[in-house]
Amino acid sequence: MFTETFLPSTDGVVTRLLYTLRELERLGHQTLVLGPDGGPSEYAGARVVGFPGSRFYLYPEKRAIWPSARVTDLLTDFQPDVIHTLNPTVFGIQAIISSRLMGVPLVASYHTHFAHYAKLYGYGWISGAIWAYMRLLHNRAALNLCTSEATRQELQRRGFRRLRVWSHGVDLERFRPRPVDPAMRARLSGGHPERTVLTFVGRLAPEKQIERLVPLLQAVDGICLAIVGDGPTRRELEQRFQGLPAVFTGYLQGEDLANAYAASDAFIFPSTTETLGLVLLEAMATGLPVIAARSAPSLELLDGGQAALLYEGDDPRSLAETVRGFLRSPELRARLREASLRRASTRGWEKPTQELLGYYREALAGSTERPVTHEPLSDGAAFGGR
Repeated sequence: MFTETFLPSTDGVVTRLLYTLRELERLGHQTLVLGPDGGPSEYAGARVVGFPGSRFYLYPEKRAIWPSARVTDLLTDFQPDVIHTLNPTVFGIQAIISSRLMGVPLVASYHTHFAHYAKLYGYGWISGAIWAYMRLLHNRAALNLCTSEATRQELQRRGFRRLRVWSHGVDLERFRPRPVDPAMRARLSGGHPERTVLTFVGRLAPEKQIERLVPLLQAVDGICLAIVGDGPTRRELEQRFQGLPAVFTGYLQGEDLANAYAASDAFIFPSTTETLGLVLLEAMATGLPVIAARSAPSLELLDGGQAALLYEGDDPRSLAETVRGFLRSPELRARLREASLRRASTRGWEKPTQELLGYYREALAGSTERPVTHEPLSDGAAFGGR
């Protein structure tokens, strides 16, 4: 697996990869992870090899990893059955070259709308070139995996080929209904636990569109916004929210994150640029009602809006009225909690990993123009005993 982001960085790509590695180990497969340096040398039985790179100035915790001759020796020693590149941008080029040189099928997965993000960062004029570049890389793969049907349809319209949907999952053991931790409740509410706590979790960056929540705090009384995460726009956001009932906690992980969900009254998701939004599933598995900006991926994940309250992302009045309706109705809040739990309760990581193994089998079979049906793989027998 080639990845351009890994621990200690935290994002949706890393989260999906970590749980996938755990499942692959449980099923008896061997995995080699090639990614940025600075992380662990092993994770869930997989060897992790890091490479240096250059930092993006907009993404100081991310790196562009440059191709390395060392990769050839590592792959020659490991003898992979399949090469998988996640979110290929720069390092993904080496995955493509290695796949061709070794005669090993390449699977690519698309996780981030870089072209959409370019517009939010003020570089909309290069979005067309980004789409062309991403299409060029992905169309070298035997299969391209998308994190939602909405993303698959968009990529298909843009000329990406051999597309499949790799469904989402959530850690149902960690993210589950649990008692409220009073200390976490006080922390999220800024010492005012009587307020209704709306929580956002994610990277603090333009694509998350967190600034859209400022008018909500100005218009609706009795609420507090907990912003869980960190990133390049934190200082700017702290200035934008100054004087408003908003609390910045920084990154929370593990049990602290699970307790933060449980200590909240609702999860709020203002972004309309996501390809999925794994944090939505984490919140739902905890039994947290969701208030989300309307987008094709959110509609898909949230059962067409049956498992959440949806508002128009670019309309502050729509958001304020949606939140007021949520505050007025205990029955609505109870229904949303039940819908969240019902929607997330069957979304463990086993099914997505079985799907992934099926796609690896499809790539190995060499018939990739049409979807095919696979029997689930329960062990490593299909990959030479690995």
